[in-house]
Amino acid sequence: MNKRSNIPAGSKWEDIIGYSRAVRIGNVIEVSGTTTAVDENGKTLGLGDPYEQTRLTLGRIEKALKDAGASLSDVVRTRMFVTDISRWEEIGRAHGEFFKDIKPATTMVEVKALISPELLIEIEATAILPE
Repeated sequence: MNKRSNIPAGSKWEDIIGYSRAVRIGNVIEVSGTTTAVDENGKTLGLGDPYEQTRLTLGRIEKALKDAGASLSDVVRTRMFVTDISRWEEIGRAHGEFFKDIKPATTMVEVKALISPELLIEIEATAILPE
C-alpha cells in the first residue's frame, strides 16, 4: 500500500476547512486549489493584476511540489479558475513562463467568484513522479 503524505501550507484555514496544500500518495501529487496571492498577514498581492497573481500562485505551487519531492517538470495537469476570462492572455503568459517547456495538459475556466473578491485566479496541479 502506498504511503500518504500531507504537505501543509501553514495556513490557519487548513484545520478549519480540513485540507492540505498538497497530498502525495506513491508517485502522484495533487496540489489543492491555490489562491496564494495573499501574504502571511492576509494582504492580497498583485491587486487587480491577474498576471502577477498567477505568477505568485504558481510560485506557491512550485514550493508545495518541492516539499513533496517533485518539481514543475513533474506536472502533468493544471486547472485554472479565473474570475475574468477576458484577461486570459495575461494569465496564460504567466503560466507559459513556468510551463513553456513542460506543457502539461491544462484547463482555464471562468468562475463567478473566488473566496475573496480581490483574488482573480485559483490553480490546481497534478504531478506524477517517474516510477
